Amino acid sequence: MALTTQVKEHPFHHLIDTLKDGRIKFFNPQKLNDPRYDKLPFSIRVLLEAAIRNCDGFYTKMEDVQKILAWQEQQDKAEVPFSPARVILQDFTGIPAMVDLAAMRDAVAKHGVDPALINPKCPTDLIVDHSFQIDFSKCAIQNTPNPGGGDGPTQNQASSRSTASRPFIRGDFQCGDRRGSCSKAACSDSPTSLGPSPASVQQIENTPLLCPFHLQPISETETALKNQEMELFRNKERLQFYKWCSKAFKNVNVVPPDVGAVHQVNLEYLSRVVQVSDGWIYPDSVVGTDSHTTMVNGLSILGWGVGGIESEAVMLGQPVSLTLPQVVGCKLVGSINPLSTSIDIVLGITKHLRQAGVSGKFVEFFGPGVSQLSVPDRTTIANMCPEYNATVSFFPVDAVALKHFKKTNFSQEKLELVESYMKAVHLFRSYEKPQEDPQYSEVIEINLSSMVPYISGPKRPQDRVAVSRMKEDFQSCLDEKVGFKGFHISKEKQKIQVPLLHCGQEYRLAHGAVVIAAVISCTNNCNPSVMLTAGLLAKKAVEAGLVVRPYIQTSLAPGSGMVTHYLSTSGVLPYLKQLGFEVIGYGCATCVGNMAPLPEAVVDAIRKGDLVACGVLSGNRHFEGRLCDCVRANYLAPPPLVVAYAIAGTVGIDFEKEPLGLTPGGEEVYLRDIWPSREEVQQTEEDTVISSIFKDLKRRMEKGNTFWNNLECPDSVVFSWDFKSTYIHPPPFFSRLSKDVPAAQPIENAHALLFLGDKVTTDHISPAGSIARASAAAKYLLSKRLTPRQFNSYGARRGNDAVMTRGTFASIKLQNRLIGKPGPKTLHIPSGQTMDVFEAADRYQRDGVPLIILAGRDYGSGSSRDWVAKGPYLLGVRAVIAESFENLHKNQLVGMGILPLQFISGQNADSLDLSGKERFTILVPESVGLRQQLTVKTSKGTSFCVTAMFDSEKDVICFQHGGLLRYVARAALSSSPRPGADSAGCPPCP
Repeated sequence: MALTTQVKEHPFHHLIDTLKDGRIKFFNPQKLNDPRYDKLPFSIRVLLEAAIRNCDGFYTKMEDVQKILAWQEQQDKAEVPFSPARVILQDFTGIPAMVDLAAMRDAVAKHGVDPALINPKCPTDLIVDHSFQIDFSKCAIQNTPNPGGGDGPTQNQASSRSTASRPFIRGDFQCGDRRGSCSKAACSDSPTSLGPSPASVQQIENTPLLCPFHLQPISETETALKNQEMELFRNKERLQFYKWCSKAFKNVNVVPPDVGAVHQVNLEYLSRVVQVSDGWIYPDSVVGTDSHTTMVNGLSILGWGVGGIESEAVMLGQPVSLTLPQVVGCKLVGSINPLSTSIDIVLGITKHLRQAGVSGKFVEFFGPGVSQLSVPDRTTIANMCPEYNATVSFFPVDAVALKHFKKTNFSQEKLELVESYMKAVHLFRSYEKPQEDPQYSEVIEINLSSMVPYISGPKRPQDRVAVSRMKEDFQSCLDEKVGFKGFHISKEKQKIQVPLLHCGQEYRLAHGAVVIAAVISCTNNCNPSVMLTAGLLAKKAVEAGLVVRPYIQTSLAPGSGMVTHYLSTSGVLPYLKQLGFEVIGYGCATCVGNMAPLPEAVVDAIRKGDLVACGVLSGNRHFEGRLCDCVRANYLAPPPLVVAYAIAGTVGIDFEKEPLGLTPGGEEVYLRDIWPSREEVQQTEEDTVISSIFKDLKRRMEKGNTFWNNLECPDSVVFSWDFKSTYIHPPPFFSRLSKDVPAAQPIENAHALLFLGDKVTTDHISPAGSIARASAAAKYLLSKRLTPRQFNSYGARRGNDAVMTRGTFASIKLQNRLIGKPGPKTLHIPSGQTMDVFEAADRYQRDGVPLIILAGRDYGSGSSRDWVAKGPYLLGVRAVIAESFENLHKNQLVGMGILPLQFISGQNADSLDLSGKERFTILVPESVGLRQQLTVKTSKGTSFCVTAMFDSEKDVICFQHGGLLRYVARAALSSSPRPGADSAGCPPCP
């Protein structure tokens, strides 16, 4: 923080206090001498401090401070600004933001404004992690050389880091490893041989052509290196752009690939608890484009996820605008069941909070039970905010947190500073002192002793199933009609078993068969206790002689090297590896659909028997079809249960009554026989989770990698666009940008591009996985002379609007009532033709026809992605009419200038007898008010009212400008900056 105005001119200069003998200054709200302060929830106190410190009379005013202080009366009423200390971006959602800033530089330069003025004003960290894919796992060959697309490195392009490279195969076969062996007869040179011909083998470096069935498994280290090589090669254009950003923009720090996942890096390296800058100290805080941003709430850091458009605004110096939230106090009591894992506690709390209805609210934890939760437990609970729709789940600093910080390389001086500052401003608390409890909007009490092991599925994270009832529940899913909990398999087909020949051995697949088991780079991996439980369970399983069937695609993608470090140090990593859970690299993989195809024999068996095959993963996203389109049932489970179900080979097992498997001597082994005790796990955690693991991450952060360090990029103020690039392309958001704000216009004679139902997620609107070969995006890439192997994924191509617009509504699970079956198609109403959504939208735009979308309840739930708003905008969508919106997505629509309209309570498209084929005229006045009712007229002669979902004046201004990006660009084009402002039109921030 740098005070650019004289301290004495600050409206709250009388609150300035000092630490360290006057060397460090801070604003102390205690000096307000207002009794309301100590009754405020701790999260609201952080908002208050930020408002005091950033009070500049423009973005943040003195009345904003008073509103926050009067939180009890102003909650759900007053709109206040919040200026976070930093912004964090992951690469899939970060690259659109950086591309927009580069394009904004072009736009202002055309108007004669210095493009160098366009810079993030708020410190921004961009972590390159989401482009990772699993090309190698267990063996150096896979069913395809690059399941996500993109060419593999050629003989001369492979990294010199690889020491014992093997060929990988373009065919459909996978050799046996320690978990199975192949039939030597399959390697015959006869014409009927199952083995691929030499022409189907692609070499890496100077390796011989070897029979794929006789390759020895490569080491864990080499597996990770191979995956990293592929990641760096296929994403070279994107990485060059990131490198340019790190050099061209001020306040941008790019964390290169092969360091860790965004949330892990955020927790272990970027989080400060308190920020100390230019002699000032203040609480750390953050907004980020990753859905896991809320994990930092477990470290007592206020932060939450925002859309890419909102993050860009914060980067450019504008505060986040929010309505003062209700704060739900979650009181934890009771003792934790010794058989419950941390994830059981997390999922139990998640269920309670979802049922309590905390959507859009702050949750703050207190009570004696909080002290039983480790900081990793707290961060995992906070991470689940998107699942119970809270904005944050905040844990104030206490003695447990300080003890954790000591392990994470906080110096003794820093620890003392944190404790002194937090106590000075009353942000430190003791959970054993009820007299310190703030006043909350409401209180929910949760008894920790009631938590039992659960998993979630088969399609939604909120559908929790007690492990003791899993077999029974899966059977009911087979019986139930198709829906969130049903697959509707007839009784006569439920007992079917399909033979499967894999690696020369025959198996039988049935409903409930586990074919994917993934311990992935997500929230569970940052919690040492559950990862160590998984490792210790694997150790006991191997010692008992248990194995995992070789056709099950297993993987271990840790959130960072920290996880690998403590798994290795504790001695459990070799046992995980022996069961097939090898470290395959660092980054989001299976959870976002970045995985190799299943063996063809497995896919054929699933399709032949119409089987409900299962995936089990330790993530927090598992919508149907997200992992693999032939795997219909997916379950979220803590890491030890992922390993357990992989050993069992089916989810249709009662762990209490049925054995996991047999020892080589034929003895039955039950889960209880190999489950490590809580004391054993805690002792292992104490012995291994030490400061050295954080030092290792710091070393990786600072060292980078050779590829990144040697990567060349343009040296210019404006980016040198390569218009042949299919990764980076300047978006058209600033075309025809005028200095004056255009008047709002009615939307006349619009057609419905889509007629959607309830629970349309961001996965439906903007898929993040692979690009289907028959999709509009694929047709575009083919026109650029790319092969399907070079498509990569939608996530990796988010810097190209041409791809992402064509990928909007490209989900194979999209249910569009205009055509009556799932798929990325719609009806072009004037012609009566069914076509790709993009092709229909393009035809409407060429004919000058505006578009709307009709939808049901909870439109836009899921992860924050800016393309879920940018894509519809570029398709020509002017408004979305829905029964209700997920709040974050509603904000994203406003941020792109799309009008979010909500049916009046009790009404929907069906009650209004809408077919979706009408033409709609929306009467939009020049000045739209907050929650104003607007009239919609249809071509049938009917009309109905809707509510414009504007919750703040900022929403209205944003819509009037045609979105946040244009609003910020117009500020930069201002020829008469406000007094005291810089030349980009933004006032100085204290």
